[in-house]
Amino acid sequence: MKILLDENIPKMLKRHFGKSHAVFTAREMGWDGKKNGELLGLMLLNDFEVFITADKNMNYQQNLKKFPIAVLVLDVKFVRPDTILELFPSILKVLKSNPRKGVTIIKN
Repeated sequence: MKILLDENIPKMLKRHFGKSHAVFTAREMGWDGKKNGELLGLMLLNDFEVFITADKNMNYQQNLKKFPIAVLVLDVKFVRPDTILELFPSILKVLKSNPRKGVTIIKN
């Protein structure tokens, strides 16, 4: 599964996904500073299937139903490696179950 981590997700978390997923950061792709709509379009052009972000407003800013991408929104109070690692079992469970298109909110 090809996954993009938003620029608000710490890049060191990439290693926790294991080898069954191809995980890239927005920075690695050269997509820093892109607006969400443009970013989603670039994801489609580059065959990404899942977008992981901590942007809780994304669901309200974009019509995500028009994009055939699963968006996992991490509902954490602080976007730090330790708070996101607490969600990793839930993240991996969603990824294993072939996430549905649109938004899935993951929280403790």
